[in-house]
Amino acid sequence: MKKIGILFGMEDTFPWAFIEQVNKTAPKGIIAEAVQIDKVEQGVPTDYAVIIDRISQDVPFYRAYLKNAALCGTAVINNPFWWSADEKFFNNCLAVKLGVPVPKTVLLPSRERPTDTTEKSFRNLVNPLDWGYIFNQIGFPAYMKPHAGGGWKSVYRVDNPDDLWQKHAETGQLVMLLQEEIQFTDYYRCYCLNGKYVHIMPYEPRNPHHLRYATQPKTQGEEHKKLMATITDYVLKLNHALGYDFNTVEFAIRDGIPYAIDFCNPAPDADIHSVGQTNYDWIVENAAKMAIERAIAQKDGKDNCTWGTFVGNAAVANIPTASEKKAPTKKK
Repeated sequence: MKKIGILFGMEDTFPWAFIEQVNKTAPKGIIAEAVQIDKVEQGVPTDYAVIIDRISQDVPFYRAYLKNAALCGTAVINNPFWWSADEKFFNNCLAVKLGVPVPKTVLLPSRERPTDTTEKSFRNLVNPLDWGYIFNQIGFPAYMKPHAGGGWKSVYRVDNPDDLWQKHAETGQLVMLLQEEIQFTDYYRCYCLNGKYVHIMPYEPRNPHHLRYATQPKTQGEEHKKLMATITDYVLKLNHALGYDFNTVEFAIRDGIPYAIDFCNPAPDADIHSVGQTNYDWIVENAAKMAIERAIAQKDGKDNCTWGTFVGNAAVANIPTASEKKAPTKKK
């Protein structure tokens, strides 16, 4: 018997619907349930072939549990090792290398020094920064937001340098991004599952939370078809590189070009009350399909996590060849 578990917190719709869908559609020998943890011992496997992680970003105990589970053969979705390392500024850098359009972005040091550091800790940081270049590159208005994290927390729209100084003073030890504002005519949020299932949803981030999916695309006809094909291509490129099995990617459309705005959402909203019935039905059905596929493919004691092409290509590139491994002959 192979078990699929889902690890979650305050969610009350998606997890139970996911469990029901798996148990309704899985072949004999595969079942789903809410993850149960009564002890966590180092190097000891869990009872789960697959775990869908919806909460470890907020609970360090769960993140440690999942890393141990992954090490012992559980297919953890999403890979807890990569999720621990990933953040939004790196994602933007990677998008640039992949040829996916993103807003112009710079990284800002935290306003307050990190705990247990002094001025001496920052001798490599030029003070002041080259603000003239930064402001000229990004322009105003702009958005300032944490380089890691999500949920629209600590996101500021800044209109000029004085506004930036004032709002930056509120950010404490957060490392922030300063990002070009994209004046968009259309906006989309896209689910991506298992590196192959893509669902594109018209989205209006300026609406109240419960109405953000209550919108329609502005582009129509052939232009819309081409845009959907480009967005699908970009979604797959980003998720293949990052190695996320369960993620959302957001695009703002300016002058017909989709700019990837936010694509580090490894526990994306899947609540029926916010995403709406049609999107909810899609995510429940396809998340269950993905989990069943991963349970069938899972091998005990093996690494069953997804590693993106960024990590995979780097690992392959650094494996020494047979000739490189051969030790040099000592001269007599």
